[in-house]
Amino acid sequence: MRYVCQVCGYVYDDEKEGVSFESLPDDWQCPLCGARKSDFLPEEGGAPADKPKKEAPVKYMEESDEKLTAGQLAALLSNLARGCEKQYMAKESRMLGELADHMRGLVQPAGDATVERLAEELKSDAEGYRDVRSRADMYSDRGAARICVWGEKVTRMCASLTERYLAEGDAMLEGKEIWICTVCGFIYIGDTPPEKCPVCKVPAWKFEKVEGRRNA
Repeated sequence: MRYVCQVCGYVYDDEKEGVSFESLPDDWQCPLCGARKSDFLPEEGGAPADKPKKEAPVKYMEESDEKLTAGQLAALLSNLARGCEKQYMAKESRMLGELADHMRGLVQPAGDATVERLAEELKSDAEGYRDVRSRADMYSDRGAARICVWGEKVTRMCASLTERYLAEGDAMLEGKEIWICTVCGFIYIGDTPPEKCPVCKVPAWKFEKVEGRRNA
């Protein structure tokens, strides 16, 4: 039996490893990205599903009366700023970054913010990428498809880390560093960053260490 990590795609093969996946301890982690055992699923057999056929035009964004919150706008603007930076649009990146900082300053503390709720929201967000990905595949939008792949994997990793924190508490971070991939946002906890990002495959020097955090 083979099991696949839903974050980085690492395959655990019972036959090659000599130890069944089911017998691994619950705190076992993916050797590449550090995802939890629960983030693995049995490998599906058979041919891949057919690509959705292009039918009637579908809007990527439906009209809605719902307004984005200051926090949502800050996240959107921040992502746009990073995108402009990657396209060497320094002026636009700086302007969007300033707008993101302004909106971030308007964010009000959430009264019901808990780690448990965060874990639930992250799981929901990860599942939501599938619908967007199906639209991207339908219209052969490779750029949007890549964003969906990276976004889903990074969100699943965030959910995995949150679940680990709920199980281990502050001990999870004791004596360890936190690293973030500056390209896709993947988060890794360990002494040094991985040689290659498990999500976007950039080298270790693209990772930045989170400074100034409070240790337990």
